[in-house]
Amino acid sequence: MVAQRIKSPMRCFPFLAVLALAAPASAAPCGGDVSTFLQAMKAEASALGLPEAAINAVLDDAQIDPAVIKADRAQGIFRKTFIDFSTALISKNRIENAALYGRKYDVAFAAAEQKFGVSRGVILAFWAFETDFGQVQGNFDTRNALITLAHDCRRPEIFQPQVMAAIALTDKGGFLPGQTKGAWAGEIGMVQMLPRDILERGEDGDNDGAITLATSAPDAIVSAAHMLQFYGWRAGEPWMQEVSVPQTMDWSQSGLETERPSVAWQAMGVAPKVGQLAPLPASLILPQGRKGPAFLVYPNFKVLFEWNKSFTYVTTAAHFAARIEGAAPYDSGTPEIGLTTDQMIALQKKLATRGYKMGKADGVLGAATRAAVQAEQKRLGLPADSWPTPALLELL
Repeated sequence: MVAQRIKSPMRCFPFLAVLALAAPASAAPCGGDVSTFLQAMKAEASALGLPEAAINAVLDDAQIDPAVIKADRAQGIFRKTFIDFSTALISKNRIENAALYGRKYDVAFAAAEQKFGVSRGVILAFWAFETDFGQVQGNFDTRNALITLAHDCRRPEIFQPQVMAAIALTDKGGFLPGQTKGAWAGEIGMVQMLPRDILERGEDGDNDGAITLATSAPDAIVSAAHMLQFYGWRAGEPWMQEVSVPQTMDWSQSGLETERPSVAWQAMGVAPKVGQLAPLPASLILPQGRKGPAFLVYPNFKVLFEWNKSFTYVTTAAHFAARIEGAAPYDSGTPEIGLTTDQMIALQKKLATRGYKMGKADGVLGAATRAAVQAEQKRLGLPADSWPTPALLELL
């Protein structure tokens, strides 16, 4: 792993503001001939005022990496249920290491909380899941990973700006094209940050005058806190609370789309397993339906989707963060039997034929599938808890 040192402070990148306002038509066309694409990226980078030497360093020898596309399309782990997924990720070893690293870097965590208001449990949870506390940071060529995803037509609007940020980082000495290694999706360092977040929110947590996210835990910790604060983290507020729910409630009120004051949930019979409900707007989530675990989640929970878009991943990370800070393991309950991968794909295809915007039928119970399932459950007079079952598939 090559450690990049970025001199601190390093902010004030006017091209990023220009890039954020750029019309989609100005972006390089995705897909097609790679050489033509790279030339278009060069032209865009030059128009943004990025240095020619850095542009050439990043783009001249860039290549498409088929392994990146394969990893992007696979992600089979997200087909697991919440209980299976969280059981696999929240291991005894990770719980013990979270306590160990929390003590070891107490000063950095205290600084992160004081400056940005982010609780240490949240940073520790993502640090654990992303790289096992820095031990597994990825071995993909980051330059090629970013170029591959910028060229691919699935999410070019996300990754083309990241290529521009990587060029700016190269100019600052924080990115070494062909040498910087990381995750398949272009994230770098102990907490796996994308180039633009490093540029705008990287922090010198150990006060050595440089930002080195691959080798400095304090830098990674405080930078992660800055990133979450930028995306809307609210200091001093909780993110998740396990609750019990009455089996007679209106299940169609569950889901992230519905937000009510906690007192309204209390009036509906939703009760905290421990302590009191926070006086905040909240959503009721049922990762495996009305008979499985139940949580009230607060505004900070939604900020975590800026780190990862998977509902199951975020819910698991949020619960692990709560565990690190003293919460008990959740009550698994007795969830109804779910669908196999093939059944889930069949369900998604059926939902698509009914007009729901599902995207590709991939067998993953994501936000779009949950919303469509809940709508169909409500239409059919079933408990609308967003948990797809063989009975629902048969009715459809």
